[in-house]
Amino acid sequence: MISKVLIANRGEIALRILRACKELGIATVAVHSTADADAMHVRLADESVCIGPPPSKDSYLNIHQIVAACEITGADAVHPGYGFLSENAKFADILEAHGITFIGPTAEHIRLMGDKITAKQTAEELGIPVVPGSEGEVTEENALKIAREIGFPVLIKATAGGGGRGMKVAKTEADLMEAFNTARTEAASAFGNPAVYMEKYLGKPRHIEVQVVGDGMGDAIHLGERDCSLQRRHQKVWEEANSPALNVEQRMKIGQICADAMKKMKYRGAGTIEFLYENGEFYFIEMNTRLQVEHPITEAITGIDLVHEQIRVASGGGLSVKQDEIVFNGHAIECRINAEDPRTFVPSPGTITHFHAPGGLGVRVDSGAYQGYKIPPYYDSLIGKLIVHGRTRVECMMRLRRVLDEFVIDGIKTTLPLFQDLIGNQDIANGDYDIHWLEEYLAQTSE
Repeated sequence: MISKVLIANRGEIALRILRACKELGIATVAVHSTADADAMHVRLADESVCIGPPPSKDSYLNIHQIVAACEITGADAVHPGYGFLSENAKFADILEAHGITFIGPTAEHIRLMGDKITAKQTAEELGIPVVPGSEGEVTEENALKIAREIGFPVLIKATAGGGGRGMKVAKTEADLMEAFNTARTEAASAFGNPAVYMEKYLGKPRHIEVQVVGDGMGDAIHLGERDCSLQRRHQKVWEEANSPALNVEQRMKIGQICADAMKKMKYRGAGTIEFLYENGEFYFIEMNTRLQVEHPITEAITGIDLVHEQIRVASGGGLSVKQDEIVFNGHAIECRINAEDPRTFVPSPGTITHFHAPGGLGVRVDSGAYQGYKIPPYYDSLIGKLIVHGRTRVECMMRLRRVLDEFVIDGIKTTLPLFQDLIGNQDIANGDYDIHWLEEYLAQTSE
């Protein structure tokens, strides 16, 4: 069994991992930049090591410093959380070379699913439904031919992309080359790789993701799906489990397809297979080989601690449950609370002068924030996640309405008012939305 885990992350996810380790009796090491010296996970960890100045490249992305922190403290495992080094195959390889367990998938699987083209080809080979598109990289010479074969409109995407960067829509042949060249330029700037590929553009899809966990030895399970369709600029804002759009038969069918694929891969650890869903059909878009921000809503409806599972699998202990033992219970919603202006979404770093988290049955708040905490301007603006669970979606929505009124964060601007608006919207109440809904709503309400 792993005896000491170094948490190579910050904020709410670092605190989340720390709690799981303590519940398992595992010693913890927090690493932090100079800007995060007063962070809650640093205060609560058994040991802490400063790994550099505020810029991520000099601290949380500094592999040398993190490995050195492992050696100094005797940590025999690293949990990367999400973001930063969580999907960095080189990091996983280096840890392995130093005899340190990476709590995540193998470097091979990170590489395999990290490239969008390879991931799509792999998914198709594993029996996962994919969106019609190019078989590989699209070039200037073959772009028009491929687009005509797929049928307009088409979506041009960076092969090494994420977060909507290097992604452009071409609705007609006249739009194609401008969209193609812009996508390549953005991809080169953002990822150092100009390669792009092409897919059929779906007009009003939902974003559905399936949670999987594998033991690395040929067994794997799925823990249902999450609906992440409420997005702004391809960044998720509100997530639900289960999806209001799926029935039990659809849920179990796509879940089993994903679990079977992970068995064939001998996938190790937690992962998420993401789809666009439209007119009853699923289309694979990517796989995230890590823990997701929205993992708590899956935990809420299954009662399974995903970080416990990650650590158990990394220790060679296998999965704690079989597929037929998993029971889906009720409905859960997560709201991502960001330190941002709720209208302009401009980041709002600063000192929290008052902090009061809501409570009660079925309420969970994952946050490293506290009264007097100074939010640094150097990192992602996510400061907390509000997770609400109920026996039904209606009960869950009513509970969410109540706890949003209780949640107090003063001294900075946050996105709490946005969720108070959304909870009163009839489309949201009906579960009737797609990946474009939120941006259309924001455009209408800002007029």
